[in-house]
Amino acid sequence: MFAIIETGGKQYLVKEGDTLKVEKLPYEEGSEVVFDKVLLLRKEDGEVVGTPYVEGAKVLGKVLKQMKERKIKVFTYHAKTTHKRMLGHRQRKTVVKIEKIETGG
Repeated sequence: MFAIIETGGKQYLVKEGDTLKVEKLPYEEGSEVVFDKVLLLRKEDGEVVGTPYVEGAKVLGKVLKQMKERKIKVFTYHAKTTHKRMLGHRQRKTVVKIEKIETGG
């Protein structure tokens, strides 16, 4: 069984036991997370596609850690002038372990 969930403006295909990095969630390490925006649910007897979400379906997970991704360097310049600018960015992520997929019916 697998599901496609939406979180942080992105979609993820998840199975029970998977570990994934998602955009930062406001939960502490060790706490439970419920993803209720399930777009598609694949069961043994077939698929259920939501309009836009599958009613009653939930994906339960556990927060393993809060982290930052590696730094991305952004360099901009304008040709034939002395304009140069270097920026850096580190995106915050949450590592979640998927524990259970509930079908809701």
